Amino acid sequence: MRTRRGRPPTEPVAPCSIDDDDVDPLLTAEEAGGPAPMMRLDGVAVGPGVGIGTVYLHDTGLAPIPEYRIPSGLVERERLRLAKAADRSIAEFRALGQKVRTLSGGPGEELACILEAYEQMMRGSRLLRGADRRIGEFRVNAEAAVRVEMAELIGAFSAMDDDYLAARIEDIREVGRRLIRNLNRRPRQPGLTTVPRGSIVLAEELSPADTALLNPRVVGGLATTLGARESHTAIMARSLALPAVVAVTGLMRHARAGDTVVVDGAKGCVILNPDPDTLAWYRNRRASFLRTRRNLLRLRDVPSVTRDGVAVHLQANVELPAEVEAVLQSGAEGIGLVRSEFLYMNRDCLPTADEQAAAFTDLIQHMKGRPVTIRTLDLGGEKLGDALDFKAGANPALGLRAVRLSLTRTELLRIQYEAILRAACHGPARILLPMVCTTDEVRAARAILAEVVESARAAGQPLPDPLPPLGVMIEVPAAALSADALAREADFFAIGTNDLTQYALAIDRTDEAVAHLYDPLHPAVLRLIHFATGAAQAAGIPVSVCGEMAGDPRLTALLFGLGVRELSMAAFAIPAVKQRVRRISSHTAREHAHRILGQPDAGHIAALIDVFNDG
Repeated sequence: MRTRRGRPPTEPVAPCSIDDDDVDPLLTAEEAGGPAPMMRLDGVAVGPGVGIGTVYLHDTGLAPIPEYRIPSGLVERERLRLAKAADRSIAEFRALGQKVRTLSGGPGEELACILEAYEQMMRGSRLLRGADRRIGEFRVNAEAAVRVEMAELIGAFSAMDDDYLAARIEDIREVGRRLIRNLNRRPRQPGLTTVPRGSIVLAEELSPADTALLNPRVVGGLATTLGARESHTAIMARSLALPAVVAVTGLMRHARAGDTVVVDGAKGCVILNPDPDTLAWYRNRRASFLRTRRNLLRLRDVPSVTRDGVAVHLQANVELPAEVEAVLQSGAEGIGLVRSEFLYMNRDCLPTADEQAAAFTDLIQHMKGRPVTIRTLDLGGEKLGDALDFKAGANPALGLRAVRLSLTRTELLRIQYEAILRAACHGPARILLPMVCTTDEVRAARAILAEVVESARAAGQPLPDPLPPLGVMIEVPAAALSADALAREADFFAIGTNDLTQYALAIDRTDEAVAHLYDPLHPAVLRLIHFATGAAQAAGIPVSVCGEMAGDPRLTALLFGLGVRELSMAAFAIPAVKQRVRRISSHTAREHAHRILGQPDAGHIAALIDVFNDG
């Protein structure tokens, strides 16, 4: 599509998504016949706000990797060369970890945690073991062995129907590239330590180690060709409050160093060479965003209540333990969802009860009496294959995963229960079961919990009083439609709107061909939420929403009107949602929800939501 020009009314005309054939990236502006045209490239929004600045191109590529066979007598020497490169990489990650710990608050702790995981991956992970095996079996040089092993691992992770796990591809790339650089004795590009003030960093990808070199007081935003909503780069961009967009096709082909660029972290687009009207419009938007953010921070200690005094409890979702500082700074009333999968990543053996108890205890103690909800393992056996000696089924997304896996391999659940019980002695905790479909699953999980409690009591181990409540995720249509029965077995509900939408609409939200059809405002999704919420209210148990809908202020009144009184979201979203809560009243929110439930399609629903919020 060619560039469109014209003055913006209230919003700039879509600057222009153009085909790759429209521009020859090897031509300078003068050779192309003048300044480059304004261009809009769409991607995935991951960091808040608007960034405006000058393009800084960050090259993360590697020099060509040689591949050659080695004599059998030199195999051990090549293996030793790989081991020494791993040792050098560990030292570099450790040095970076010490550097990022000097950052204040959550970002520094977050990065340090990630870099520690990289250190562990350098100590005999599948990547290292696979490369070492290839050197011996195929007598190839270490660089080639690492490259091939990287490709196989990336291919396996890419096929996983899980946003969080597929995003771990960047971990494999970063560790593999670091190894290859040290095998070649090629120094890491130092560019990000000397980025000029006011730069917008554009790259094929940015690893957490790259991000550790960014100074948010200097860099105005970032955009990458690769990446995902749950990648470490996305998490760190949010922690550093940097406008960011990932998965921007054609970014590095069209961007030129020194050009003006806008990164729209709300709408998920990058605008190269904006015209004066577009640039002025975005400058106004950025100024408005910064004013709003400053005002929202003042709400941290203000109660989250509606105009007529109804409390709405706002909690945070946590991917990694290091996020707890950002949770506290946001004014969250607790942690509504801890994804325990972080304990199982980047390792070849399962975490022990001691390891898990230590991690959960640290979270609970940091929250200082605020409740912490820990979700049991939400992975499939195919993602723990090495540790479980497990063979995946034909469709892992619909196979043995989450609570099904925990009830099949009950030792997994027993260890997690033991760890949570030990941690809950230090503060209030709840246990959440993922992907529940039947009451039998809840009863079986509760029976195992009772056995673990009795074993601890018989061994004279301390137990929390009261014991942690046991709740279920409502994230498949079967659970929502049988919520009245599940409510008689569960102590609380947590509605996971991301998976509920995906399963209800039969849409893989990571599949570019159908992702545009993924819409949580589909009438079927809203009716499932309404039914589950009503069943919880009738049974007198708490119900929360912990998917992306919870963190969207545009939907706050609707969820409140449907009966939801607990919302759990990314920590950065809490102030804006709290502001919205304080502007609504119970009566108007209920009327709004009733009107929405009568609409025939998502288009009508979206229009009514906008009218309500504008009013």
